[in-house]
Amino acid sequence: MPILEREPSRDHGKSDGLPKLPVPKLQQTLDMYLKCMRHLVPEEKFRRTKMIVDQFGAPGGVGQFLQQKLLERREKNANWVYDYWLEDMYLNNRLALPVNSSPVMVFPKQNFRTNSDSLRFAAHLISGVLEYKALLDAQALPVDYARGQLAGTPLCMDQYYRLFTSYRLPGPKRDTLVAQKSSVMPEPEHIIVACKNQFFVLDVVINFRRLNEKDLYTQLEKIWRMAENEEERLPPIGLLTSDGRTEWAEARSVLIQDSTNRDSLDMIERCLCLVCLNEPSGPELTDTNRALLMLHGGGPERNGGNCWYDKPLQFVIGSDGCCGVVCEHSPFEGIVLVQCTEYLLKYMKGSPSKLVRAASVSELPAPRRLRWKCSPEIQALLAASADKLQRLVKNLDMNVYKFTNYGKEFIKKQKMSPDAYIQVALQLAYYRCHGRQVSTYESASIRRFQEGRVDNIRSATSEALAFVRTMTGENCSLNDVEKLKQLRDAINAQTNYTIMAITGMAIDNHLLGLREIAKELNMEKLELFSDETYTISNQFILSTSQVPTTVEMFCCYGPVLPNGYGACYNPQSDHIIFCVSSFRDSEESCSDKFVKALREGLLEMGSLCTKGNNPEFATRTCQFI
Repeated sequence: MPILEREPSRDHGKSDGLPKLPVPKLQQTLDMYLKCMRHLVPEEKFRRTKMIVDQFGAPGGVGQFLQQKLLERREKNANWVYDYWLEDMYLNNRLALPVNSSPVMVFPKQNFRTNSDSLRFAAHLISGVLEYKALLDAQALPVDYARGQLAGTPLCMDQYYRLFTSYRLPGPKRDTLVAQKSSVMPEPEHIIVACKNQFFVLDVVINFRRLNEKDLYTQLEKIWRMAENEEERLPPIGLLTSDGRTEWAEARSVLIQDSTNRDSLDMIERCLCLVCLNEPSGPELTDTNRALLMLHGGGPERNGGNCWYDKPLQFVIGSDGCCGVVCEHSPFEGIVLVQCTEYLLKYMKGSPSKLVRAASVSELPAPRRLRWKCSPEIQALLAASADKLQRLVKNLDMNVYKFTNYGKEFIKKQKMSPDAYIQVALQLAYYRCHGRQVSTYESASIRRFQEGRVDNIRSATSEALAFVRTMTGENCSLNDVEKLKQLRDAINAQTNYTIMAITGMAIDNHLLGLREIAKELNMEKLELFSDETYTISNQFILSTSQVPTTVEMFCCYGPVLPNGYGACYNPQSDHIIFCVSSFRDSEESCSDKFVKALREGLLEMGSLCTKGNNPEFATRTCQFI
């Protein structure tokens, strides 16, 4: 088995000089919690919650005691919330990784005319991966600086150093994020290539020399030919990684009883990344279909087993041109995935393929097929995993929608934050579909601090609720100027909460810290955290994220609740890409209905901005409708 340590070996020095994440004042968090929930629960329930919160925060009470413990924890740790957050957000989650947890980045559709074209693309991509890895190894990656609100602050770079060294190990109750230890004599670096549900070891360093693109292409050709040998084919073991985490942990414990399987797992768990050479999937490659295929591979009958979901980076190259990257989310955030993939796509565009000119390693050993010993028990586990993945495939409802009437430049001209504007539009769309407001999650980076990951921007503000009620006809007496003021109030509330979150002052991480430290101290479950309002506050029916890109690609993911929506958006200068997901078996949610309401709301908001800012044109037809 590989030498693995519990994540993280966080010693890259990239956090040095950054401040520690602050612990917000207790009363500030409790007041904000009540403000966030007041309009989301019935009055009677809120009165009870207020009483519980007041008791928790009383002088000399349990809240102040736990707050002091958190402050002591901050003194001893680089980041007081990191481990709590990682376990709560990812490692304790028992749901299957595909759709439920792993986001994907969908590349522009490639036009491969022959199988050789897709292998050339793969060789070129791998060459870019090795260049990027060399930058990381040399610690030569330039420091990121914050954009958007409070721009210009340097950001923690730790997450980048987990891109190629991490692995999510399934456990019966909790997963472990492990990181490979460096050693004096490291084994040759390798990539795992998945092809026709088989796994092959592609050594990228041979005789102390990194393979050039021509060699990589040669090895990929060999892998393709080896994979086509029907007699050598083994069961699609990768399907097991698509199952629930507890089920996969149990299956893995059965697998490792055999030494052949242990060796194969070892090679996968220590690889740099996966490259999945996928077969044509069948459907027309629209944006929506490519997103679906990237999220789940099309199920066991297509490419659902041609993957290994525990590895942070899986580069998917379909011979039909459906390409992208699947990301195991626990080691790093979406922006790190964006920066890495943008580097690769720019590398491939700016650096012509070097298949002809480069000198080759004369004698390349053949890539090695990973072997598996499959007992009847493992065959039964594979069948169960395949069945569950197929159900997930049928259940996922995705709509990738490109809103082209305007983009972020128009919003900026209104002197509004594009992100806050889009968040208000999402609130309007949900309210229009469901007639109520729900707890909403928007990820906010806290990388301004040592080992910072994210906190939550609670977008379901009372100001947004006032605006959406007006826009859906519940307050018809307001004119356009008054409606525009409501919109600005909603955007200001959203912007203010965003600034709170990115400066470490939001409520979710703080409440999590108080809850977890009470657990560590073996305290009985506190009423604050068993209260129904707290449960509702953490049921993120609307889970959202802005993932902007500077090259043509987009990010998407599934909902986090059975009756919820995933809403990822990518604002560009003259358009906005939305990826809206939901589950078909929910009677409440529907992605198409949500997108229709979203478009309608964006048009109305655009019209309102134009008319509200130019009253003399109020009677004219708006350019957006």
